[in-house]
Amino acid sequence: MTSNWAVFVAAEPELAATVEERFSAFTHHVLATLRKDGSPRTSGLEVRFLDGELWFGMMPDSLKALDLLRDPRFALQANPGAGTEMGGGDVRVGGRAVEVTDAGVKGAYSKEVEPPEPFHLFRTEVTEVVRTYVEDETYLVTQVWHPGQPVRTLKRT
Repeated sequence: MTSNWAVFVAAEPELAATVEERFSAFTHHVLATLRKDGSPRTSGLEVRFLDGELWFGMMPDSLKALDLLRDPRFALQANPGAGTEMGGGDVRVGGRAVEVTDAGVKGAYSKEVEPPEPFHLFRTEVTEVVRTYVEDETYLVTQVWHPGQPVRTLKRT
């Protein structure tokens, strides 16, 4: 089951705000895609949260774009930042990336973001959101959300 970003925000507004805050703390993040042979590829990526969607914009025919056009599955890891501090925790989003070719949608995105032209634009269908953080310097806490389910919280020492 998949959903767009707005569905996640409506279902879990506090977790969604934390995740968006983590992604907004830094410009570049790590995107994992699948190569032709099925092995993983990691690449740097800027992301945008606009109009209830999580967007990926990419240079034309970049390897990560070609990966997603062939197999839309991805994992996106927020930049953890400098040193060992990860204010708000470690966050990851998984799902499928769907290329947007509609000129009106791409035009609206371009007006807002002003990416270099031409570019690939992908909207995401989210299948999983994960946040991991340390609580009270004692517990490792993992929050996991899947569409249609409440957040599951796991704590361990």
